[in-house]
Amino acid sequence: MAELRLPFAEQLDAGTLHLQRLRYEDAEEIFYAYASKPDATRFVTWPTHNRLADTRTFLRYAVQAWNAGHDFYYSIRLAGTNRLAGSIGAVVRGNEAQVGYVISPALWGRGIATAACFALSGLLKNMPQLARIWTFVDAENTASQRVLQKCGWTRSELKPAYFAFVNQGNRLKDCYEFTLERSPGPDLTAG
Repeated sequence: MAELRLPFAEQLDAGTLHLQRLRYEDAEEIFYAYASKPDATRFVTWPTHNRLADTRTFLRYAVQAWNAGHDFYYSIRLAGTNRLAGSIGAVVRGNEAQVGYVISPALWGRGIATAACFALSGLLKNMPQLARIWTFVDAENTASQRVLQKCGWTRSELKPAYFAFVNQGNRLKDCYEFTLERSPGPDLTAG
């Protein structure tokens, strides 16, 4: 199968938020805003960062992966102050994209995840090369489930013992899978 070259913009505006391709220069902000915070990383698939070097290692990967055309990570910044609020991204494998995001605990409950997810969802829905847009969420993570549902994602049946989250002792956890469906286009055959 030929490799997809998807049109991910390096910047997206989402009303009160600005999404920008992750950069090496973001390391300290990322580390202190959320990557080193156990509350923020409880439900993510990567380990909590213990040292700034962990964040720098991730950013080296993120920059290379974007350049290679398979992982697209954005910082989420408040438009007025440019304060880092979190990050969101899509990992593309074949013709599928999996979405994930994390928000600084200091900014929870302000609609940031919803606005960022809505912006990225809109971008992904306009990529006809993608046959499937999906993610999964720990069944206990009701906040993320609400975010996805507000953004038009559809929740599947509960998947027992689906994923072992590294920051929860690698215990297999029940999860919900979510998919983002495109609205059907107009029926051009109708007369």
